Amino acid sequence: MNSIERGGSFAADLSPNGGFGGAEASVDGLRIAIPEDRSAFTRALEVWAVGAKRHFVWIQIAMFGVFLVVVGVPPLLPEPPAEATILGNPTLFLKYLLWGVWFPLVFLSVILFGRIWCGVLCPMGAASELANRHGIQRAIPGWIKWEGTPALSFIVMTLYGQTLGVRDHPEAAAGLFGGTMLLAIVFGWAYGRNKRVWCRHLCPIGRVLGLYSRLGAVQFTPKLRLVGGDAYSDRGACPTMIDLPRKCESRHCIECFRCVNPKAPGSMRLDLRRPGVEIEDIREHRANSAEAWFLFMDTGVALGGFLWLVLPQYQDARQAFGEWVVTNGGAAFGWILDVGPSWLMSVHPERGETFMWLDFVMIVAFMLATMAALTLILAALTAVGAWLARRVGSDVSFGQTFTELGYQYAPVALMSLIIGLGAELLDPLKHTFVGQTGIGAIRGGLFVAGLLWSIWLGERILARQGIAPKWRWLPLVPGLAGSLAVGVGWWPAIFGL
Repeated sequence: MNSIERGGSFAADLSPNGGFGGAEASVDGLRIAIPEDRSAFTRALEVWAVGAKRHFVWIQIAMFGVFLVVVGVPPLLPEPPAEATILGNPTLFLKYLLWGVWFPLVFLSVILFGRIWCGVLCPMGAASELANRHGIQRAIPGWIKWEGTPALSFIVMTLYGQTLGVRDHPEAAAGLFGGTMLLAIVFGWAYGRNKRVWCRHLCPIGRVLGLYSRLGAVQFTPKLRLVGGDAYSDRGACPTMIDLPRKCESRHCIECFRCVNPKAPGSMRLDLRRPGVEIEDIREHRANSAEAWFLFMDTGVALGGFLWLVLPQYQDARQAFGEWVVTNGGAAFGWILDVGPSWLMSVHPERGETFMWLDFVMIVAFMLATMAALTLILAALTAVGAWLARRVGSDVSFGQTFTELGYQYAPVALMSLIIGLGAELLDPLKHTFVGQTGIGAIRGGLFVAGLLWSIWLGERILARQGIAPKWRWLPLVPGLAGSLAVGVGWWPAIFGL
């Protein structure tokens, strides 16, 4: 049971709700002691992690070395011959480690481990924090704290990676990741005091991992929780500026274990939970409208980055636009047929790929259009679901119902990202008994798992809104349609078409 007090003069019992106490949001100024209901395994894991955290710096140094090898070595190696394989050529092997293993598994890891990549393994976050210790430590400006900054960072980096051709050209990958490392160091040196401003506000991958960490099985819980106020503090001990006594969400926690002390009654503690429970009860975990919109947008821009490579319709549109420029553009648009700068787009004539400004404009326009279209579809269907939920008994406003229901797409969006952007993960299975058909079945199975999980989360969210079981199916239908729309978009990736 939860012990609740206000200045030591008030106490009551509450049943737990999602791990943080069921009535906290309605009573301001309370301090709630979260009950010790963990398993012996969880307590032992916490003790081990706290003891091991002094070694995290060596893990980060090792990961920095791995980063230098995987990103920095391939541009120095000779071009792999046409008959080369992943196991027989170091360039292809390192490329596979980067795009076939690291990229999808980092996303997949949040389900089991949360953002432990960010706090323990990521060399960029560690470099940014090291720079901060020796930097000028200026106050964090408002434009960095803006909720839309991480989304904009992700979108810009995704567009830039596509125009550079980072998946095909090791020089482009080295430039993008090296440039991102430099930005992390510069912003770490300039802003915050003993903080990871980059990880909290600017990292293009961090916000995505934070969103999907709400699905994760790991949770850091305050032993004594304060109710009310904002869970953001740039003066506390947390490197990502979480107001730890008021923490009730996972998205900004990088699991560095600095706030965990098994012997201190006021510290944080490690909890293990059922994956997805935070979204099931998203109302008690700071449901955020900007985050819900970002979920729609990041799924759309990532989908656009895949589809322009495989859809013949894109090539037809590019050809038609180019012909129109030649026929009608004249001097006004002639520049669009010029080769662009190599720092902005793929210029590799030795590999048979040289982008013109035409390609740059088409790729960016296609990806943004795909993002806008999918965002519009998901937002419209979520709005219909919210309207229906209100009609059948949702106990909150339309805006809050919309925001809460937006989170139901998290599993299907995550699985789609893993399948599409991590398409190379399963490529070695082509040469086994699994074959291309088996790979398609595995990808399809992952998507179906995400789809079913999304439906489950939608039902749980609606239950939390007070809708009777016999009516919950009605607002679930638009959510199912939205999940299927995501699946239709990623169909070529799922089945390799």
